[in-house]
Amino acid sequence: MARQTDATEGFTEQERAAMKARTAELRAEAKRGKNRAAGEQAIQDKIAEMPEPEREIAGKFHALVSAVAPELEPKTWYGMPAYARDGKVVTFFQAGAKFDSHYSTIGFNDAANLDDGVFWPNAFAITAWNGDVEEELRRLVAKAVS
Repeated sequence: MARQTDATEGFTEQERAAMKARTAELRAEAKRGKNRAAGEQAIQDKIAEMPEPEREIAGKFHALVSAVAPELEPKTWYGMPAYARDGKVVTFFQAGAKFDSHYSTIGFNDAANLDDGVFWPNAFAITAWNGDVEEELRRLVAKAVS
C-alpha cells in the first residue's frame, strides 16, 4: 500500500505561511473585487508589521512605485507588497525576515517589460536604501511599465 504524504511536506514553516497568506488574499480579492483602497491598506498594514530596516525599505519602495507607476494596482502577494497590471504582478518586495534571509528582495515578474536580449536580472537583493538604489529602481520600474 502506498504511503500517504502531507501535501505540504518539504515546505518550510515560512513557505507554508506564505501559501496560506496567498490563499487568504485570493479569497479577499474575490470577495471585494478590485479595490485600490483595500490593496493600498493591505500593503500599508504589511509594511507596518515589518522590522527595521525592512519597514523603511519597503515604505520607500512603495512610495517610489506609487509615484513612478501609479497605474499599477497595489496588493499583497504571498503576504508581501506587490504591484500588478491587469491582475499580473509586475514588481514586488519580499522582506528577508519572512524567510530568515539576511537580505530583502525586490523582484520583477514576467509582466514587467525588462527583457533585454537573452539574459537579464529580475530580482535584486537589498539591505539599505540610498540615492543610487532609488535611482536604479526608479529606472527599472519605469521600464517595467513602459
